[in-house]
Amino acid sequence: MDYEQLILSFTSIIYEALPFIVLGVLIAGLLEEFVPQQAIAKVIPSNRYLAIALGGILGLVFPMCECGIIVVMKRLLRKGLPLSVCVAYVLAGPVINVIVMTSTFVAFNPPQERDYILGGPYYVVAWRVGLSYLIAFTTAILVDWQWKIHGTRLLHPSVTQGLRDPSLEAEFQAEEKKKTWHDRLNNITQTALHDFVDIMAFLVLGAILAAGGKYAMTEGGLQEHIQDTPAVAILLMMAIAVLFCLCSEADAFVAANFPAFWPPASKLAFLVLGPMLDLKLYLMYMRVFRTRLIFTIISSVVVQVFVYTMLVHYVPILIAKFAATASNQ
Repeated sequence: MDYEQLILSFTSIIYEALPFIVLGVLIAGLLEEFVPQQAIAKVIPSNRYLAIALGGILGLVFPMCECGIIVVMKRLLRKGLPLSVCVAYVLAGPVINVIVMTSTFVAFNPPQERDYILGGPYYVVAWRVGLSYLIAFTTAILVDWQWKIHGTRLLHPSVTQGLRDPSLEAEFQAEEKKKTWHDRLNNITQTALHDFVDIMAFLVLGAILAAGGKYAMTEGGLQEHIQDTPAVAILLMMAIAVLFCLCSEADAFVAANFPAFWPPASKLAFLVLGPMLDLKLYLMYMRVFRTRLIFTIISSVVVQVFVYTMLVHYVPILIAKFAATASNQ
């Protein structure tokens, strides 16, 4: 076994994720200290479908990749943001932000013919953003349905522990005004440090599993056994997205450089699924969600990515065949 390659894969995942984890815990600390507990909940529309729709584009306001978005989402939950809205944000946010959309465009912009999949860079960005939003919205609707049945039993105790009674918020705000900047800075650093330690253990474990999985797939030569069956290619690319644990700000460059024999729809599956689900994210989810909710999110995301990308592959073919038949009549 090439242990140097295994160690390199592990350290690259850690180094890639670490800056965003740090940024995420700092934002989480600021949210915890300066945003009143129910302030965010008050600005969310009462219509749950509209609220979820807005949650899907929160990445434009809080632009985080999936490496740091979990800790931000955890604090937003504690601030009163509905669970379904948080799920829409955590699934769509790593894609629907300016940084990732720009990197996706740049990755597929070179003039090489193999990079022009799905109609060119503008269309690749549109497909990726559109499918990510649709999947996040649909999954959040399912989560909202589960929330009505199970409530806070869907959340890890660390999320709900220590929440204040909303009726005492006014009294708490009066106490907050007495705090000095030294007190606030101390609270921010303590919150950020707690979240950092809490999430890093699972990031390291996820990176170990991902490095091992990446090595196994590379050494196994699976790329050489890709068949012409789109379903097989899509499923393999989904597995690669889960195992490689790439950051959403860099994964487009990997997808763009996959060999041309991979169907374009399989590359789209890689781009959409990766920011929503991989090994390190699964372990991070365990620090926020209970098993029932994690299973709901994973099954919803995986099924939708497979179905939608299969449609992306076959619908244009069927339309072309229909057009050719009509023109020959």
